[in-house]
Amino acid sequence: MSQKSTRQLDFRGRAHWSYFAYYLHRVSGLLLACFLPLHFFLLSRSLKGEAELASYLKLTDFPIFKFGEWALVTLLALHLIGGARLLVIEFGVWKGLRKAWIQMAVLGSLVCGGLFLILSR
Repeated sequence: MSQKSTRQLDFRGRAHWSYFAYYLHRVSGLLLACFLPLHFFLLSRSLKGEAELASYLKLTDFPIFKFGEWALVTLLALHLIGGARLLVIEFGVWKGLRKAWIQMAVLGSLVCGGLFLILSR
């Protein structure tokens, strides 16, 4: 009789700050990737002429698009800071977990998003 090796799922690691930082970096990258087709579509409208592009740019006056712009800037900042954190870890400069660095990455991305809201008026 063959014995199957069963592995229990251990969710303790998912409560760790590093997993939270990994998750934020992964999700922000996926959401940014979802934005790219929309961006390329809008750029393709500019090739058809100024009037065609202007008709699509009128949509950006709606509040949902203003929120989307803020979310895009915040996600870009979060992904940039999270990626820099990963590079520092990969090259061995940073040993161990530093919760303050993860918190600063999240705070820094929110500050970038807030500055975008203030300066875009």
